[in-house]
Amino acid sequence: MTTGRVFRRAAAPDPPVAVEAYGCTIRDADGREYLDAAGGAIVVNIGHGRHEVADAMAAQAGRLAYAHGSVFTTEPLETYAAAVGVHLPLDGPAIYPVSGGSEAIETALKLARAYHLARGEGDRWIVFSRWGSYHGNTLGALDLSGRKPLRRPYEGWLGRFRHVSAAYPYRADMAGANALGSTDELAAELDRAFDVAGPGTVAAFVAEPIVGATLAAAVPPDDYWPAIAEVCRRHGVLLIADEVMTGFGRTGRWFGLDHWGVRPDLLVAAKGATSGYWPFGFVAASDEVHATVTGHGGFVHGFTYSHGPVAAAVAGVVLRILESEGLVDASATKGARLLADLRTRLGDDPHVGEVRGRGLLVGVELVADRATREPFPRAARITEAVVRAARDRGVLVYSGTGNANGIDGDTILLGPPFIVSDAELDRIVETLAAAIGTAAVPDPVA
Repeated sequence: MTTGRVFRRAAAPDPPVAVEAYGCTIRDADGREYLDAAGGAIVVNIGHGRHEVADAMAAQAGRLAYAHGSVFTTEPLETYAAAVGVHLPLDGPAIYPVSGGSEAIETALKLARAYHLARGEGDRWIVFSRWGSYHGNTLGALDLSGRKPLRRPYEGWLGRFRHVSAAYPYRADMAGANALGSTDELAAELDRAFDVAGPGTVAAFVAEPIVGATLAAAVPPDDYWPAIAEVCRRHGVLLIADEVMTGFGRTGRWFGLDHWGVRPDLLVAAKGATSGYWPFGFVAASDEVHATVTGHGGFVHGFTYSHGPVAAAVAGVVLRILESEGLVDASATKGARLLADLRTRLGDDPHVGEVRGRGLLVGVELVADRATREPFPRAARITEAVVRAARDRGVLVYSGTGNANGIDGDTILLGPPFIVSDAELDRIVETLAAAIGTAAVPDPVA
């Protein structure tokens, strides 16, 4: 097989060639098998190789593969919008379908602006998010993100959006972390930020219910989300929940905000919506937002591949599998076991600062000194070493860096498919423990 004419997503010049996947396993061209403990990029929830999804995909493509959304709607799309609405934590939701998470974030930003314009509040253009967040890699989404290593090369193109502290208890008040751990402090900071911006100028606040890749499943204090929602409501600011990673059962509930009973104005979803079988995402708007925008000239926006019937057909099958097989509950049960087993296995490891998460979204923060929470220097490339050591043992995990101060910091994120077996969970725990031991001892800098 000829390789080398594709830009790689990783530094390795010759990655293995994936040829087949089933359940929680990916097989390469050499016949080697890998346990997908990360679900790709925390994407695959129903498992690999589901023939019912492939069959629905082929059937829809054979019947109607494409019809432009400015001219037509389609049965798969209308059916999916009604079916998914039952699970969305919004009042009377309507969806705007796109091809992925970054497109969905960009759409949500424009939709928030359109809502305020329709209400005659044209001065509302400022958007806040949090440091330590990730919202996508298109320029608007990257600007919204608070992931400093990704922002750094493009700072000259960024700066439209504003940031407040991360809800990151483990590194609260530590130098460079831009993090707070108290709900009172976090809510007061956001309240002040809105006041400083000026009355009637802030359009939206965007945040992940549980931070995914950037902070490795950092869970906020339990009273955080109700308090933040109240601040937004009091200032007339739309609350946008980025559920790209946390949605569709990943945290053991249908959506991350379900843990706290909070209903946003807009919700962004992708990844698990189609479990990696087809590029898809959407913005869901509350009935009030939808009615306001559509009642004042509509929403002038679109992409070539938005509103696609094949994407909707795939999303519909994935939704039915999640429902019929009880996989959201499975994520909660298996995630609780994975979290407990990791805490037991890594509890005495001097280089594990914290194990955290909800459902099958579990993070491990690695540190040079457990007592002081001092991170490894970035030059040590600890995360990369752990990922490599786990892969050499046939287990795929997801990495993160820069969480401690924007440069240093190492995390591992786990997000296996919800069909993961007990034996596979055991293997994930033991492999990760061995990989951390290999990477962090005796001296990663020497």
